[in-house]
Amino acid sequence: MELTQIFTVAGKEFRDRIRNRWVLAVALVFALFSLVIAYFGGAQQGAVGFRSIEFTIASLVSLVIYLIPLIALLLGFDAIVGERERGSLDLLLSLPITRLELLLGKYLGLAAALTLSTLVGFGLVAVLLYQHVSWSGLYHYIGFMISSVLLGLAFLSMAVLMSVIARDRTRASGLAIAMWFFFVLVFDLLLLGVLVATGGSFGGDAFAWLLLLNPADVFRILNVFSLDEVRTLYGLASIVPSSLGSPAIMGGVMVAWIVLPLALARWRFK
Repeated sequence: MELTQIFTVAGKEFRDRIRNRWVLAVALVFALFSLVIAYFGGAQQGAVGFRSIEFTIASLVSLVIYLIPLIALLLGFDAIVGERERGSLDLLLSLPITRLELLLGKYLGLAAALTLSTLVGFGLVAVLLYQHVSWSGLYHYIGFMISSVLLGLAFLSMAVLMSVIARDRTRASGLAIAMWFFFVLVFDLLLLGVLVATGGSFGGDAFAWLLLLNPADVFRILNVFSLDEVRTLYGLASIVPSSLGSPAIMGGVMVAWIVLPLALARWRFK
């Protein structure tokens, strides 16, 4: 495996996203929504304006869970199948580059674009609110930004896997949207439905461990347990054992969600 080939493909993917202003557009979307939530997040309680970094993070968690997975899936669903449909995949593979190098280069280039847009978008909010944030609050906000990046990379990995499996872009886009619905909307409803149907007997540690099967829930747990005040704003704090609230454990689970889909994509991309 040649790193030069990987970085060449990654650089091309990243430059394409910069050239078509994709990174700028997504960063502006993140910054705009973050500012609106930070300032108007307490409107329902009759309060307008910045309240606290804890409340801001709690409000942004909901935004990130809905928005970043969708953006990541739309970004990566045609990474491979798009090249196949355009007829450029065979041309690329005729060059001195392996399938693994092409796959990793595609992923790293898209990951760099997604990471840059996420950090710039949320970083602008930190700059604008720095007068209201203590060093401790800034530390937790940086942790929130890093976890947001990891969530995006996890869903980008799954998008690349779908791009390898699908036969055409239409099916790949359908799989990407279905995956977003399942992990963001349906998964938790299914678990809650089972919990209600069993009268609460299906719960405790078993219920908490099942949450690890969803990267969106891993992200939520990671940020819920980062601040004491945030724990009280989410019901998850009452059913998730404190042992799972460790940033190291949750971070490791999120990394696994990044690596495993890529490993499956490598296996299928033959």
